[in-house]
Amino acid sequence: MITIDGSHGEGGGQILRTALALSAIRGQPFRMVNIRAARKKPGLQPQHLMAVKSAKTVANAEVSGDASGSMEITFAPRTISGGSFRFDIGTAGSISLVLQTVIPMLLFAHRDSTITVTGGTNVPFSPSGEYLAQVFAPTLKKLGCTIRIHGDHYGFYPRGGGKVRVEVFRTEKLSPLEATVRGAIRHVTGCSGVGNLPDNIAERQKKRAMELLKPLPCPVEVERIRVEAYGPGSFVFLRLEEENGLAGFQALGAPGKPAETVATEAANQLLEHVETGAAMDPHLADQIILYLALCRERSAFTTSAVTRHLLTNLWVMELFGACRYAVEGELGKAGRITIN
Repeated sequence: MITIDGSHGEGGGQILRTALALSAIRGQPFRMVNIRAARKKPGLQPQHLMAVKSAKTVANAEVSGDASGSMEITFAPRTISGGSFRFDIGTAGSISLVLQTVIPMLLFAHRDSTITVTGGTNVPFSPSGEYLAQVFAPTLKKLGCTIRIHGDHYGFYPRGGGKVRVEVFRTEKLSPLEATVRGAIRHVTGCSGVGNLPDNIAERQKKRAMELLKPLPCPVEVERIRVEAYGPGSFVFLRLEEENGLAGFQALGAPGKPAETVATEAANQLLEHVETGAAMDPHLADQIILYLALCRERSAFTTSAVTRHLLTNLWVMELFGACRYAVEGELGKAGRITIN
C-alpha cells in the first residue's frame, strides 16, 4: 500500500483528489496521512469529504477515515462502475473539484456515465462551470476523451445550491499532447454575469473588461448575462482561443468589491498569460497532467506559470508510478513540462 504525506508541497486537497483518481484507475490502494495539515481548517472539509465519498461509490472501494475533519484515510478500490450518480456537497463547496476526482475514473468504466453534483459553481480557488465546459472539456477532446457539461443552476458562496451535470463517455485509449508553441491569438470570448444583483454590475464588469482587452490583436466579445442562483453573486469569465489551444480566466465578485475590480482581475490574468507566449494557462496545466500521465506516449506543453499545484500533482503521479516527468522553469514563472 502506498503511503502519502498529505502535507507535502501545496499540501491541500489536490493531493487527495489526484491520489483517489489514480488509485481507482490503477487499482492501487493507498493511505494518506496529515491531510491538509497546514490549512486553517485541516482535515477533510465538506468538498474533500464528498470527493472521497464519490470516489468510494464509483470505485466500489473499501475506505476508512471518511469523516468530517479526518486527517487520515485509507482507500482500496475494486471495480470502477459506470452509470448514473448524484452527489450533494451540502455547502458551497466546489462542484468542479469533486468532478476532478471522478471524471478520470469514469472514462475507464465499462459503460458511459452521468454525474450530477450540487454545491458551488462559481466559488473561490476552483475552476468555474464555464471553465470546465469551454476550456477543460474541449482540451480533453484533443486527447480522445469526450465529456459534456451542463450547468443547470448557479451556486455562489456562501449559499451554494448550484447544479452541474456531466456526461462521461468511456474511452479505450488517450492520445498524447504537444502544445509547446501557443501560435496566433485568434479570439477572446467571455461573459460578465450576475445572479440576484442589479444588471448594471454586469454592465460595468463588461465595459471594464472590454477596455482592458482592446489592445489585443484579435476580436474580443464579452456577453452580459443574468443567471439563476439561490444567493447573490457576480463573475467575469474570459476564454482565449489560441492557434494551438484554449485558455480561461475568471474572477468573482464579493461584498464591497467594485465591479471594475472583478473585471480587471480576470483581464489582467489573460494579458499576463499572453505576455509569456505559453500555450497553456496554469489551471489547465494542473488539471490536464493526470490525463497525460495515463497516456502511453510522450507529451509536452508550455504553461504561463509553474505552480505548486502542478508540482504537487506531478509528485503524486510519480508515487503511483504513473509517469516520469521533467519541469523546466522556476516556480511562479513560465515553464515547459514533459511527461513520459
